[in-house]
Amino acid sequence: MTDLGPGGEFDRLRSVFSRLAFRVTGVGDDAALVTVDDVGLAISCDLAVENQHFRLGWLMPREIGWRAGAAALSDLAAVAAEPLGILTAVGVPEGREGTFLEELMEGVADAGTSVGAVVWGGDLVRAAQVTVDVTVVGRAPRPVRRSGAQAGDGLWVTGRLGAPRAAVEAWELGHAPSGGLRERFAHPTPRVREAAWLRDQGATAMIDVSDGVIGDAGHVAAASGVRVRIDAEHVPVHEAVGGEASGEAGKARSGDVSLLLALGGGEEYELLVTLPDGFGAAEAHMFADQFGLPLTRIGEIEDGAGVTVMRNGSPFPVTGGYSHF
Repeated sequence: MTDLGPGGEFDRLRSVFSRLAFRVTGVGDDAALVTVDDVGLAISCDLAVENQHFRLGWLMPREIGWRAGAAALSDLAAVAAEPLGILTAVGVPEGREGTFLEELMEGVADAGTSVGAVVWGGDLVRAAQVTVDVTVVGRAPRPVRRSGAQAGDGLWVTGRLGAPRAAVEAWELGHAPSGGLRERFAHPTPRVREAAWLRDQGATAMIDVSDGVIGDAGHVAAASGVRVRIDAEHVPVHEAVGGEASGEAGKARSGDVSLLLALGGGEEYELLVTLPDGFGAAEAHMFADQFGLPLTRIGEIEDGAGVTVMRNGSPFPVTGGYSHF
């Protein structure tokens, strides 16, 4: 078993796995990595629950499906797997069996098509609220796990962070998020092609940012037996985050609050990756040119344990990440 980082959800998982004892094996990465007839496969599932991960007033049915499919496919990206197929189990309340269900599944299929996967089937059941459980299967001949980070590696992240959490805050305050924030929440992109490129550049460990940079860095630290140092001043914040209202209506977020959202907000589905020290600015420019997406060095892997967050050489007081419990 790959060691998991701290947090209530993961304490519960450790308890479950301990009870299962010899009946569980190979858990702890973003996807289960198995070999069948000499073919390496990656398999993962991801559950989206109404009022926990989304609200019906926030998203159209097709967006709910896309988001659920992209979240599961992001687990394949995190191990640099090539997506093949999707199975989807959907629970819907009475009255939502028709167009709502059809459009939701179109969204799941759209997410799959965007990275070369097709829908293989699934299950449908009546439920008290909308639930979407997506299982994905991919080919993984050369997977990248969480456990390979080494002291001296650089810590890098794709994209710009903070927008999904900022969108949720806007909805919770009673107003619609700006277009850029809403798009990042409703239409995340599984970084499948980017992950393959990073693997080929020598990535030593990788994870998708679903629980926040700090939380997911904790998983890399635990799995690899290292300390992850994050230099907060280098963390890329999405350009729409700072202008969105927070707290008092119409009051723009301060730089500190925007940075906290970027560090601790979940469901980004960007990639947090460790790369050998020889990987630098030139290679990051190549990445940006190829994918139209920034790749930013935000820290370093050190001897030790846990996660340290610094800003301009001083400790930056921030903890945790998104928790499902």
